[in-house]
Order: sequence, then structure tokens, then C-alpha cells
Amino acid sequence: VEKIKRGEEISFPQWELLKQDQLNILLNLSVDQVQLQFEDILNFKNHQTCVKEAALLEYFVNGFWWAKEMNFNSHQISFIMALLQQLLDNIKNKQSSFADNFKAFTQTVLATRQSPSTEAKASFLFTTDQIKAITDYFKTSLFQHFRLYEILFTHSKEKQLLKIEKCIEVIDPAEFAAPLEEGMPADLYFYYMAPPRTVQESLEENVEEPGKAELEESPGNHVGFRVEDVREALGEMTQEMLAKLQADFTEKLRVHETYISRLERLQKASSV
Repeated sequence: VEKIKRGEEISFPQWELLKQDQLNILLNLSVDQVQLQFEDILNFKNHQTCVKEAALLEYFVNGFWWAKEMNFNSHQISFIMALLQQLLDNIKNKQSSFADNFKAFTQTVLATRQSPSTEAKASFLFTTDQIKAITDYFKTSLFQHFRLYEILFTHSKEKQLLKIEKCIEVIDPAEFAAPLEEGMPADLYFYYMAPPRTVQESLEENVEEPGKAELEESPGNHVGFRVEDVREALGEMTQEMLAKLQADFTEKLRVHETYISRLERLQKASSV
């Protein structure tokens, strides 16, 4: 912290990280531009991921912007920034308590009202109203959150191991086939995994083959039967076989859909 002299003996702290020409440039910028400049001035390169850098950046930017909105001149703003820095250094380097730091703040601020001159029109850095405003600002910014700044500087960041528990449903090997990487017998594949055939295809296949077998085994059995009798017998057989095939097909389709649904849930769980 640098100091400037006013009058003969009284000196006031000034922020050494911000020269007067730099400060005058910052006074003409927006708050977002001021923040970008402070990132370089304070060398905060990881403020987006580091809580400490983000808190300190906000601390200094807010202090500067408040002083600007108070229409302070460049020396007054530099004093505010130096005071902000001084109080943080007390916490970081001296581990000062709340009472000690508030006492240092009070002494530094009241020193701006001291003057070696005995003239009635003595020149002070701040007016009485400005000192009241400064006190209110530091109360609501630094001292109201004093414990948080103590933790920020005096407590090392603990490394926490995060554990996430996930419940994955495992297929019962007694009910379903083994996972594909462990191999799958061909009969299980065709039963559970092969694309299902339509009822019409199954019906045609099962109806044609028994018909052929009966004709081949007993070529003379149809002698003496009318065409209507044969059609009626075949119709009854077809209805019975159709009902059985429909039930078998429905059961296989249900098992197949259940197996596919569980596989999809396992894939989603493993990809999270």
C-alpha cells in the first residue's frame, strides 16, 4: 500500500496495484469491462472454477464500482481500494479477529479527518457524510461476512470423495439367457432373440406340412369323402392350430419384449 501526503504530515494509503492513469481509464468503463480489467490486475485466471478467486474478484469489483457511484475522485477511490486490501491482508497474514480488524478500519478512516492545519477551512480527504457512507458499506460487505472471509483464507480446502450409488437390475439366468459376451446357445437365440414370424407364416407352414404327411402316409384315406367333408375337417384343424399358434406367438412376443426392455435399461444405466 502506497501513501500520499496531504498538507505537511498526514498521509493516506493508496492502492499500489492501480495507478492513477489506470484508475482514470477504469472510471470510463462499464462494470463488465471493469471486471475484465480486474481479472488481469489481480491475475485471477481461474475465477470461473476457483471459489476463492471468484469471491475476491467480486469483493474488489464491487468496492470499486460502489466508490465510482459515490462520485469519489481518483485519490478517494484508490484509498477505498487500499483499505479493502489492507483489511483482507489482516485476515490472511495476521489472522486478525473481527474486533482488531474493525478497530484498524476505524483508525484508518478517522485519520482522513485529521489535519495538521489549524485553519478553519482545513482540507480533508472525506467529508463526514462520506465517512458514514464508507462505514455502512464496509459493514454490509466485509464485516457482515467476516467469518466467510476468515474461512476463505485460514481453512484449507478439504478434498471430498463423492460416492454415487446406482441400483442396476440383473437378469436372472434361470429365467433369461446368459449375456451375449458369455455366449448364447442357438435354440435360446431363436426362441428369445430371432425376429418373430407372423401368424400367417406359421400357420401356412404348420398347415401345409401335416397335410402333405397325411396324404403321403395314407393315400387312399380320402377315397369315399366328399369335398365338403374334407373342407370341413381341414377348417376345424385350422381353427385349432390357429388358436394354439396365436397363444404360442403371444407368449414368445411377451418374453421377447421383456428381454429387450431389460437390455435397454441396462444400456441406459451403463451410459450414465
